[in-house]
This record gives sequence, C-alpha cells and structure tokens, in this order.
Amino acid sequence: MPLSNIDRIEADLTGQDLCIGIVQARFNPEHCEALTVACVKELIALGVAEEDIVITTVPGALEVPLALQKLTESGEFDALIALGAVIRGETYHFELVSNESGAGVTRISLDYGIPIANGILTCETDAQAQARVIEKGRDCARTAVEMANLSIGLTPDDEVEEE
Repeated sequence: MPLSNIDRIEADLTGQDLCIGIVQARFNPEHCEALTVACVKELIALGVAEEDIVITTVPGALEVPLALQKLTESGEFDALIALGAVIRGETYHFELVSNESGAGVTRISLDYGIPIANGILTCETDAQAQARVIEKGRDCARTAVEMANLSIGLTPDDEVEEE
C-alpha cells in the first residue's frame, strides 16, 4: 500500500525560539550534574539559546514533579526536562522513588499538556548510571525539542493567539 497520500508530521529538532526548563535532582550529584551538562550542551547544539534554558534543582527525584508543575504553571516553557538518578539500595525505597517520580512526571505532562522528557535514571549500580548519563542527557534534549515543536505544530492557531 503506498503511503504517498498520507500526511506525515516529521521530527523537527530545531531548538531556535524554544524555552526549555530543566528540573535536576541533587541526590547522586555526580550523575545528575553529568546528565545536566550533556543535556544543556545538546540543547545549545540544537539551537536553543542559553538565555532560554532555565535549570531548577530539587533535593531528589520525588521532588521533581512538584517543580515541574510550578514551572508549567508559569506558562514560560515550551517543554520541560526531568533529570535525576535513583540507584538501587537494599530497601524497597528504590521502587517507591522510581515508580512515584515517574508517575508524577507523566501526570504533570498529561494534566498540563506540556512535553516533559523524563531523564530520571533508575539503575542497579553507580556504574550503570555513569554509563548512561551522557546519552540520556542528550536524548532528553532531543526529545524535549522534538516534542515542543510537535506540540506547537498541533496547537490550533486560535489557541496560540489567546496566549
């Protein structure tokens, strides 16, 4: 079946004129800082201006969703990025933090209709986290830009004018 008559919306990784907010957890700081550095470098490489990137830090992954919510409510951002690292310990706390932070990030995105790239790593060991931080940071930047452009492109013109 030929697909030539079907409209397609292609990925747009142009970051120019986008405003991106990042919420970074401070727990496991070496991993979180590396995620943020890789993410910001990629955002800039995609054309997002430094002055259009805002970084907010919070104590840990469980606090990320509330900060995302507050940034969303400001109306200043085209997309948000959640960054953190949860490393398995010897208790159930790992599952609680992993599950609840992930659910909170998703809920904010869906409730407020804003793209959020979830870069909260959930790893068994520090070595696993360290092996993933650079690519995950970059991936979150690309995801945020692509989804911001998709969201803007799919927003009816009358809604854009009202803002």
